[in-house]
Amino acid sequence: MIHTYVVNGLPVKSGDIVCTMNGKPNILPGEFWRLVGRLVPGDVDHIAIYLGPEGRFVEAGALGVSTFEIHDGLWHAEHNMAERGTLVDTFYGVAYPLAEIGLTRDEEDQIRGSVVEYCLEHLHMPYNLNFFDPDRDDAFYCSQLAYKAYLPHGINLNTGLFMEQLPGTNCIIYPQEIALSCHFVKAPRFS
Repeated sequence: MIHTYVVNGLPVKSGDIVCTMNGKPNILPGEFWRLVGRLVPGDVDHIAIYLGPEGRFVEAGALGVSTFEIHDGLWHAEHNMAERGTLVDTFYGVAYPLAEIGLTRDEEDQIRGSVVEYCLEHLHMPYNLNFFDPDRDDAFYCSQLAYKAYLPHGINLNTGLFMEQLPGTNCIIYPQEIALSCHFVKAPRFS
């Protein structure tokens, strides 16, 4: 079943991707995550995939692949620290991988269902610390999970983004690439 929800005023359907910036001011763990986010190119440091129903998401984070739920349509990461392994992030926008690519509604629904199924099949997999190996199926980092879920449908979320000072980094699937490779809408406060 395909679910819909609204997060911080932006609509999502099952399979859509919430993009966040690490950190949140005035919260000690938030300050730590803000420093970690500076290691990642671009504004988007982390992603989570909307599953539904209601505010249920999946992400690959410190706890591996796990689900969490936001409430009342508001991204308040500090309320989910326990179930997200102390990750604190700020809602930045939504990436819509299936928007504007000419799919019928049935095709879109089939892909959305498949993406959700892929994510659920990989729950409890460990975190992938080897960012240079995004093609493995036994451990995941956040943007790798979305990449792997969409790739069987001909949607490649790897744009080849790289860090100039580090050769070979184009194989890494950066969270920023998710925003660059999809129709992306920034949260109103960042627009």
